[in-house]
Amino acid sequence: MKSVFVDGILEGKSALITGGGSGIGAGIAARLAAQGAKVTLVGRTLEKLERVAGEIKAAGGTARAASADVRDYAALEAVIAGHAEAFGGLDILVNSAAGNFLAPASTLSANGFRAVIDIDLCGTFNASRAAFAHLAKAGGCVVSVTATQATIPTPLQCHAGAAKAGIEKLTRDLALEWGGSKIRVNAIAPGPIEGTEGMSRLAPGDVADGLKRRVPLGRYGTIDEIAEAVLYLVSPAAAYVTGATLLVDGGTSLIGAGPFLELMG
Repeated sequence: MKSVFVDGILEGKSALITGGGSGIGAGIAARLAAQGAKVTLVGRTLEKLERVAGEIKAAGGTARAASADVRDYAALEAVIAGHAEAFGGLDILVNSAAGNFLAPASTLSANGFRAVIDIDLCGTFNASRAAFAHLAKAGGCVVSVTATQATIPTPLQCHAGAAKAGIEKLTRDLALEWGGSKIRVNAIAPGPIEGTEGMSRLAPGDVADGLKRRVPLGRYGTIDEIAEAVLYLVSPAAAYVTGATLLVDGGTSLIGAGPFLELMG
């Protein structure tokens, strides 16, 4: 997919992307790097991060990999400090690390619920808080990846829905508090995106077919389309946008829980 933005729109900027080793996070990292940003990919599996970083470098971009668990604040603080030292500061933070699975609330363990909250919501806060001083120096921005489960009641997803709703509220609160530091804070809510681990887990078999038929735009989205939306939010084109959650879901949120209800049996 060819970018609709002027080439090099992020020249001179640097970005750190959590969950950058695969899926949407990797796609965002590649798009920002293609537009000139120097990127650091953060995740738990260094091998995956290094593979994506290698692909970015092979395409002419600048990338490095750093292993850290977003649940570990001290580790994130160290990784962000390393990024700032390597690239002379930090302009953009993308919170893309996430965990999810299907589970009925009646059998979901307390540990399972807490794991998703810790990765998605606490991980988003940890990275944002650890990046604050660097972003304040740069007048930078934060984009967090949430999901339509934040506002659409969805069966078997109470843990993810709670985490994503928390991210949307955190986005608005940070935007309000950090505006005086010239930091913009936004979120993006993807709908069903093809070729992602999330879709393979959350919409198996017949559910996926039913969901695709009901999407108002008639298809799944692509990782490139999510990356383009993030690029907009971190670019000068969105200089007056903060505290917003941008839906990029093909209209899926308009149909509610839809075919997911079939999973309830």
